[in-house]
Amino acid sequence: MTIHIEGLVAIALFYLLILFVGIWAAWKNKHSGEAEGTDRSETIMVGGRDIGLFVGGFTMTATWVGGGYINGTAEYVYLPGYGLAWAQAPFGYALSLVVGGLFFAKPMRSRGYVTMLDPFQQLYGKRMGGLLFIPALMGEIFWSAAILSALGATLSVIVDINIKMSVVISALIAIFYTLVGGLYSVAYTDVVQLFCIFVGLWISVPFALTNPAVADITVTAVKQVYQSPWRGSISKSDTWVWIDNFCLLMLGGIPWQVYFQRVLSASSATYAQVLSFLAAFGCLVMAVPSVLIGAIGASTDWNQTSYGGVSPKEKNEADMILPIVLQHLCPPFVSFFGLGAVSAAVMSSADSSILSASSMFARNIYQLAFRQSASDREIVWVMRVTIFVFGGLATVMALVTGTVYGLWYLSSDLVYVIIFPQLIAVLFVKGTNTYGSVAAYIFGLLLRIGGGEPYLKLPPFIYYPGWTTENVLNNITGEMEDIVIQKFPFKTVSMLASFAGNVAVSYLAKYLFESGKLSHKYDFLDAVVSKHSAEIMDKTTLVGRGNNIGLSEMKPRLSVTLAAAFTRRDTLPTEPVEEEEEESSPDSSHHDEE
Repeated sequence: MTIHIEGLVAIALFYLLILFVGIWAAWKNKHSGEAEGTDRSETIMVGGRDIGLFVGGFTMTATWVGGGYINGTAEYVYLPGYGLAWAQAPFGYALSLVVGGLFFAKPMRSRGYVTMLDPFQQLYGKRMGGLLFIPALMGEIFWSAAILSALGATLSVIVDINIKMSVVISALIAIFYTLVGGLYSVAYTDVVQLFCIFVGLWISVPFALTNPAVADITVTAVKQVYQSPWRGSISKSDTWVWIDNFCLLMLGGIPWQVYFQRVLSASSATYAQVLSFLAAFGCLVMAVPSVLIGAIGASTDWNQTSYGGVSPKEKNEADMILPIVLQHLCPPFVSFFGLGAVSAAVMSSADSSILSASSMFARNIYQLAFRQSASDREIVWVMRVTIFVFGGLATVMALVTGTVYGLWYLSSDLVYVIIFPQLIAVLFVKGTNTYGSVAAYIFGLLLRIGGGEPYLKLPPFIYYPGWTTENVLNNITGEMEDIVIQKFPFKTVSMLASFAGNVAVSYLAKYLFESGKLSHKYDFLDAVVSKHSAEIMDKTTLVGRGNNIGLSEMKPRLSVTLAAAFTRRDTLPTEPVEEEEEESSPDSSHHDEE
């Protein structure tokens, strides 16, 4: 195995730069929020709510533009039979940010929540918040593991160093500066990382385009030269699958703590919306070099390159097309710039996911569910420990699990079919309760798992209309095997069924208990009858500056009862009191009815 000294030096310099920026950001903002009396734990989670447009726009864009984003976009554009038509991530995630900015950013930020799970615990109670934490945590951990795994493979292609060593070093650096500075370090390093991605990939593109082995990409877009045109097409039988996947990206990209962490760190609700729109534009811009690299890969005569006569697709290395193009079609010094870009992309997403998972655990599980009297210092230490634990878990999975991408696909589907419909219900539908939330959780889980997951070799037990079987090669065993392919848009149908189940069961439970058809003693979740009782109103705690007041100590007629548990008044923009009270609780109408 040859070690490329120039490559190692380039990566070492890049990693040192990132580490320096992360530590500098932590030092620069170590006293942030102290003047306003903001807790240190909240500063780590949402950066003292003073992230401006410049840093905020960069950090939100960098969260989406990760290793999976730039590698995956290039892969789908390159893949024969798929092409640009199936490279859905750039437009899907850009629209996701637009939809999030239009409908979700303002209500979440104006109510002063600290994490995405706050409104669920506010309305459905701490137990339901804990259940919803499971798919959210799985999504963040598996996402980190998947992109760390991609980084290891990418580094090994260009620099020819040990995959495990490169993954461990990258993860340790991301974990260290996240531990030291929280959201501030993550946000400031994102600015540097996004700049590196942009410069690194754009430096590489002209060299790859002008390589003698590459045909004119405008010709190969529409004509078959070395493989089918990279523009791609969608067959009639795949239309519903394409729509299902696009809805998954567009709507399923919203209910992630990595997104709301940036929304909630904005200095106002309006800024939170603008950040979303800036990031949407940034995602599209950052996808352009990846699309071009995928097109270059599809337009290359590999016989003329150092890669060899067999194409990456035939070698089953299509997912590595971006680093392969950098190494074999660009001069060495250029490919190392590109390599730095890929490393930057991975670290910018991994650090965000690890911080998001630890924020949700420390606040929504440890503090609000188990230790309501926990001091701020205690919460900070819980966050630090969980950043290390979750980061370590993602790293181990990246090194050990061969099916890390399958786990990521399934967990992201669960975020879409379980958390997204519940987020709509908790923010915009008055009258939903814990019974509806439990039913929606079960409906979404069964309908999605029932459809199976080919990547995990998980067979379906629900065969949706239009299902078919395909004979594919097992990369691990090298044998051909039959897998079931669902042509029905069952992910989106599962999401809609989950939402309908929440509303229907909530209103049914409300009717049965309030009409007296079911005795009040059967309201074992305290979700309908007991919800407005001063004696049992202790689903969460009012977390203020240094003092904790149980909701059971508050008067039930107070118009901001439950919302006050999660709202920091000093963080809200100055708005008329009437409007604030009207928006303060998604279920405030219940209090008025009592």
